[in-house]
Amino acid sequence: MAKAWHGPRAGAGRGILPVAARDLRESPVANWRKRICDHVAYALLVYTGLQIMLTMIALRLERGGVLPYLALLVLVGVVIPACRHMERRWAGIGEVEAMAPALVEQLDARFRRDRAVIWACALGLPFALTGLFALAVALLS
Repeated sequence: MAKAWHGPRAGAGRGILPVAARDLRESPVANWRKRICDHVAYALLVYTGLQIMLTMIALRLERGGVLPYLALLVLVGVVIPACRHMERRWAGIGEVEAMAPALVEQLDARFRRDRAVIWACALGLPFALTGLFALAVALLS
């Protein structure tokens, strides 16, 4: 059985990928999935960083001891499952769907919409949650 390698020199240490792996990496389906996965992962990092920073500021100002636990509860109970749901929707795209010329524009529009939702939530939700929790602590005090 012959091995198929790409790159200038087979076995030279650079550019070594089996042809099948290269084809999968360059597949339109893998591209849509990878792009949405990357956005979800980076958005979760940004969301978590913002949430930690805003929670620490709110704790110093409000002295609310419940705020970090509520923020963690929202992260684990709402944000992570929502991100996982978004990834699953894109994982369901088949090869035929991703390569159909009629559907490429629809997929692109769907991708742009989902990306905007992901980043709007990642950047806006920490501020909204911290404000709501601070308001609740102020009202209950």
